[in-house]
This record gives sequence, structure tokens and C-alpha cells, in this order.
Amino acid sequence: MRPALALPLLLALIAAVATTSAGGEARTPTAAAGALAIKLIVPNTAAVSTQAVNVPPATSPATTDAYKYPSDGSIISAASTTASATATVTTNAAAAAESDVTQLSLFGGELTATAVTARTSAGTGYSGAGGNANGSAVQNLVVDGQPVTATQTQTPIPVGGWGQLSLDAETVDRTAPLGSSGYRVEVIELDLKLVAAHGGLPAGSELQIGYAKSAVQTAPPAAPPVTTTAPVTTPLDPTAGDAPQLLPKPGTAKSSLPQPLYHVHPKLKAGPYIFPVYGPSSYIDTFGAERSDVSGDFHHGDDIFGQLGQPLVAVTNGIVFSVGYEKIGGNRLWILDSQGNQYYYAHLSAYSTAIHNGSHVKAGEVVGFMGNTGDAEGTPYHLHFEVHPVSYLYLGYDGAVDPTPYLNSWKHETTLPFPIPGGWVPAVPGATAAPEPGAILLGESDISTASGLDPSSLQAALKPVAAATLRQALVPVVSTAAKAPRAPKTYPGRG
Repeated sequence: MRPALALPLLLALIAAVATTSAGGEARTPTAAAGALAIKLIVPNTAAVSTQAVNVPPATSPATTDAYKYPSDGSIISAASTTASATATVTTNAAAAAESDVTQLSLFGGELTATAVTARTSAGTGYSGAGGNANGSAVQNLVVDGQPVTATQTQTPIPVGGWGQLSLDAETVDRTAPLGSSGYRVEVIELDLKLVAAHGGLPAGSELQIGYAKSAVQTAPPAAPPVTTTAPVTTPLDPTAGDAPQLLPKPGTAKSSLPQPLYHVHPKLKAGPYIFPVYGPSSYIDTFGAERSDVSGDFHHGDDIFGQLGQPLVAVTNGIVFSVGYEKIGGNRLWILDSQGNQYYYAHLSAYSTAIHNGSHVKAGEVVGFMGNTGDAEGTPYHLHFEVHPVSYLYLGYDGAVDPTPYLNSWKHETTLPFPIPGGWVPAVPGATAAPEPGAILLGESDISTASGLDPSSLQAALKPVAAATLRQALVPVVSTAAKAPRAPKTYPGRG
């Protein structure tokens, strides 16, 4: 066991990464990260912990098959621990850290959890530096035999008469030298402080389970060149004060503003992956096309065209969040996978009744039905679909990448692994909380009873039939959805 890396040392490592010019001024961005699975701090005693991982320098993840302290595990016991960290510096800087603990037990079972995960990421880009702690979570936390509810996580939780438990203790520091932008995010997912002696530990002792930190800093601006030539009095290019309409638009050759991420496609590692639309559909690569009503004024995804009510499925295993209506996306939802990548679905006609904030979904499970809600009203029915890799989440909503290569490679389902459930739509002010007529009826055929276990059942529903032979039935409607215990963050510009 090694003591955790102290904060001053981590900050010193960040400064050490920067290259230095002959004049002594750093000219490159910097990045550093650190992670630690378990740490016990006892007053006036050296801390004990699992192995800390800190970069730079480059290092391999630290893992244990089991961890006990003391040797009988009476204070801390875990089935496994992992800590990993990465930091890269090119034109920009990126850092990521993660620690995981499974089957945690403290003080002989007085506090237990199935898993504890701390995850942070940070990076620099055109807008400066940013980051997040998305993906940090505690699963199945039980204190003194009682499950901890979502409302209890907002304040320190009393533990017996001897402890105070804090969850998701996240801190952010944006300080940086003049002319630079910095971002440091740190999270301790489970922090238990003893206010009285307990289990052989004195008051003032502290147990930290799940620690991760990521820090980046942009390069400071270069010193202006010294020149002896006379200043130019006539501007060569238009300025905002002269004629704003003549300034180059974002994405053009002369613009200093960013272009969409056309050519970057990080590997998605949380598969299997499934094409998001079940049944016949069509799409072309429209990523980056001009759009005036969203962040960056460009199309952040691809539009997949089909029929009203066509089933939409989860592209991978994950957690659903931000389920509901938004004026641009209409009925929309997000899915977060185990790697931290996020996927956006917009313009749905309705949701599956199995879907609400915090739902766990499997790849290929029906999450909703195709429509044209939001700013797509009046357009052909389609799904607007986006991919937001975890490595670009620090860019906010503009961290979307071109989804076309992923869509081209993902498998199209021929059999739904689950029966198709009914649908519901959220309550929208000034509208009725009911699906659009035909929203759950594909090609004027009732698919609400079509079983995904029987391919021919849905295939039959895909075939047009005479309207006179149909009896259109509304599916169950609910107007509210359960609140997720801890939903990932969303971005301005698209809900």
C-alpha cells in the first residue's frame, strides 16, 4: 500500500509537462490526472491506501483482486479495486482518471455498496478548458441495513451516532496564470468521516472510497513580436466595427471559430452497438450542415428517415436521462453508456412505457417511436441522432462527432429482443398529453401488440393495410416520468 499523491505534487506535475522556450515561457498546454480506489486517513498516523496512479509519468492501471484492512477485513473489505489515469498533450491537452471498487463493505457490513465509481475528464479546446465528473456513481448503497435514497444524497448522511457520509463530493478549480485557461475537477465518490471513535478507529478518521482527478491548462499566449516597422493604419480585413456582415462565418477558411469535428471518431468501447432505427430507413451524411437554431450553427448529427411510429432502439447498453419535451428537439432522450459516451435521440412521437429518467436499457431495446416533434414539425418523419464521445464532452454540446461512420458499421436488428411496449408522451403546456394519431401505429398498422420475439409479427405490421379494416387504439399515456437518482449533465443549445 502506498500513500496517495498529495495535491501540491499533482499541481507540480502539471507545470512540469509544459515545454519551455529559450526565454523561459511555456508554449504548450499541460495535462495531469490521478486516481485512487481506497484511502484510510487516521489522525497522527500515516495514511494507508490501495496503489495510487498518477500521470505524468505514464503508468499502467493499478488493480487488486481483493482488498482488506486490517487483514481480517473488519474495517474495509472489497472484492476488487482498479485505478487508472491518462494524460495526453498535442495541440490540445486531455486528461482522464477513473477508480472502481466492487462489493464494498465497511465495519463488517454496517455500510455496503455493490460498486463505487469515480470518473473525471478534462481537456482544452478552442473555447479554453473544461471537464466533468460524468459517470461517477455509487450502486446499491446500504447504511445500517437501509438503502440510501436519492434525496439523501444531497446532504451528509448521519451514520449511527459516529459518522457523517458524503456522496459525490466534487470540486472544480478554474484558476490559471494570466493569459491561460485552466480546469481541475476532483471527485471523492464516497467520503465517510468519523465524528466519534468506532470500530477501532479514533474520531477524526476518514475513509475515502473512489477518488479521481483530472487537470488541464491551455498554453499561455506567446509574447508579441518586436517590430520596428511603421504600424499599418488601414485594416486589411473587415472588423466587427466596420461591417459585421462581412466577417467570415464559422467553418470557413478565414474564420478563427471552430469547425465541427468531422474527422475524429474515437473508438467506442461499450458495445455491442445496434443501429438506432428498427426496420426500413434511410439517411445521408448531413453532419456539419448549417443550422441557425442550435449551438455553433451547424447540424450536430444525422437525420434517419422512416415512418411515423417506427420503433427506435437503444444503440448500446446504458442509462437513459433527460427524457421529456424540449422546444428544438421535441420529445427527446439521451443514453449514457458505461464508457461515458452519450447518444442523443430527438423528434420522437412518443416514448416506450418502459422508459423514464434513470431507466437501464439493453442494446436493441425499444426506447421510443419515430416522429417529427419540436422544430421538425411539418418535416418528413425522422430521428435526429447524435454521438458525443466521452473524450469531447468538455466541449459541451459542440463536442458531437460525425455519427455517419458509426451508423454505417452498426448492425441492423432483424428481431427485436423485447416485445414492443405501449407509448407515452410528456405533458407539454398548451398541448394534450397523448401520442400523435398514428404515433404508435406503423404504416397505419397497430404494432403495439407485435412481439419482437416473433419477427413475422412486426413484419406483418410493417405492411400497409386498408384503413377501413383498422380500429385505431390509443396506447397508455402518462404525463410524468420518475426522476433519475443522478442524471448526467446536458449542454446549452440542445436539451
